[in-house]
Amino acid sequence: MISEIAASAPGKVLLSGEYAVLDGAPAICMAVDRRARAVVAHASGDISRVTASGYKNASGCFRSTDGRIEWQNGQATFRVVDSVWRVSGAGREGARAINLDTTEFIDSVTQCKIGIGSSSAITVALCAAVNNSADIAALTMIAQRAHADLQEGAGSGVDIACSLHGGLIEYRIKGASVTALQWPEGLSYRLIWTGVAASTREKLAKLAAGVSKPSRVRLACASEDMAIAWRSGAAKEIVAAYREYGEHLHQFSVDHDLGIFDAGHDELWQAASSAGLGYKPCGAGGGDIGILLGMDDVELDVFTGTLSQPYSVLDCELSPAGVRIGA
Repeated sequence: MISEIAASAPGKVLLSGEYAVLDGAPAICMAVDRRARAVVAHASGDISRVTASGYKNASGCFRSTDGRIEWQNGQATFRVVDSVWRVSGAGREGARAINLDTTEFIDSVTQCKIGIGSSSAITVALCAAVNNSADIAALTMIAQRAHADLQEGAGSGVDIACSLHGGLIEYRIKGASVTALQWPEGLSYRLIWTGVAASTREKLAKLAAGVSKPSRVRLACASEDMAIAWRSGAAKEIVAAYREYGEHLHQFSVDHDLGIFDAGHDELWQAASSAGLGYKPCGAGGGDIGILLGMDDVELDVFTGTLSQPYSVLDCELSPAGVRIGA
């Protein structure tokens, strides 16, 4: 019996298809080289203990019998453990010592959580550690079910798929379909952190409770067009497609009162368009990060060089590595 298992999974950036993916449209998503880590070790006695490195900086303890958890403390903080334990049927081999590390998803200056998929990444990492497996086929259903439970049914599963597979993917909610893509030659990007955290769950709940407008259908069509552009592998076509996609996303946000372009995204989007560059928010809206795209690194650096506080370029790159056992 292995005494300790460590696993890790990458965060993600959603490049197109936000919200529309819920309606069956394709989403394009890239894994990034900031990873969540989970370590699960066997412990003596009958009390399992959980610690967290990162913004939670908390601890919890529980008893587990036949996959059910009885918390002594920490249940609200460690809902991801609750969800993974329940779906995986863990806890039949005695007590565990669990450490969850999401420090790479925290802005070092503001100590705010950066919206690059920490929830999905730690869910995937914990599922892998608990099951001692990085087999994507085996983990997909477990991780998707656990994250859906954690998110109270909200979301499409694209973030889980990206944390599992790594790299650049096209995702459709039907069948949790994943197609691997190659990063287009000549396409450059910068990720811009607004300094403002945002809640995906709140935005999804607001969309579900509201009345759907025609712009929602148009966004789904625009997401299909973006997927075609990404599949083409042509950098010029992709940058051009983002200018039209941004118009549809902006109108969708206004019509459904989602604030996707709040926290400075609107200004960045308009400035990028004027400079002949592509830009879009990458989170649910109201903050987090955006992506700037172009075909000339110098142009991108000139643009980002004019940014003032609280905006900053996020030190983050595309990661080909998905879930894995070990660091």
